Amino acid sequence: MTSLLDQAAVVAPTSAGANRGVRRPVMAVVAVGSLLAVWELVKVLVPENGVSVAGVRVLPRTDDGALPHVWSVLAALTEPEVNVAGARSVGAAIVSSGLFTFGLAVLGFALGTVVGLLLAVTMQRFVWVERSVSPYVIVSQTVPLIALAPLVAGWGGKIAIGGYAWQPWMSITVIASYLAFFPVAVGMLRGLRAPDRAALDLMHSYAAGWWSTLVRLRLPASVPHLIPALRLAAAAAVIGAVVAEISTGTTGGIGRQIIVFSQQATGDASRLYAAVLGAAVLGLVVTALVSLLDIALGRYAGRSPGRKDRS
Repeated sequence: MTSLLDQAAVVAPTSAGANRGVRRPVMAVVAVGSLLAVWELVKVLVPENGVSVAGVRVLPRTDDGALPHVWSVLAALTEPEVNVAGARSVGAAIVSSGLFTFGLAVLGFALGTVVGLLLAVTMQRFVWVERSVSPYVIVSQTVPLIALAPLVAGWGGKIAIGGYAWQPWMSITVIASYLAFFPVAVGMLRGLRAPDRAALDLMHSYAAGWWSTLVRLRLPASVPHLIPALRLAAAAAVIGAVVAEISTGTTGGIGRQIIVFSQQATGDASRLYAAVLGAAVLGLVVTALVSLLDIALGRYAGRSPGRKDRS
């Protein structure tokens, strides 16, 4: 009887995981296709000057200077970045700048994840830390990022670590981690508290200390809460990196590329939209990396005893 139950517990999640693995890419393609269809539908149905009611514009302009066609955006990727022979294409410029921002976003995501995990474990261990720190953690997310980025860059310019001067990319990484740590801390704290009372009492009856309970019970039970938090943190890290590049004027990243193309978008915003879509794709790529962690942590989490939300 026990072996049959164990086999059922293993086969059911595997089958469900396989279905999810097929369904997610299909849903992603459907979502992108629907977005493009709505985009073109708006171009067809909404007048070029938009729609105004009592002098107030309720629908935006849809001319090429405000909303180009999808195929115009795709065609812009093959155009030369500047009108010089041998110049790289707009698509190549977006890829190059995207890789630069990708590295900074991943560093910020990693740093924010470490800070969020340590903060969550500390708050779970010491109630007084949660009561004293959690209000400041919440308030920290209300500070406008566009105002915080120049401050971080200014403070960093006065710092030298081991004789090594602070670099502009470090400010971007710090700002990206600033947005990433919050969802990780909140999700991880909730996950650490997921085990029910019976499981905690069982660990207590075995004379298990705090560390053993953390490793054997709380951490496995926290994985279902941690993975969604990491996805949010990954997207937030990309947003933080792009906004920081724009706010601080750092060159080389896709944020700066958006500024350059926006200045060139006089009658045709195709290049600007291409850069924005490149930033969106970058966010999807970084978020997809979390799926690798989901696979790696799935076996570790298993069917953790004491998880309140078993499915």
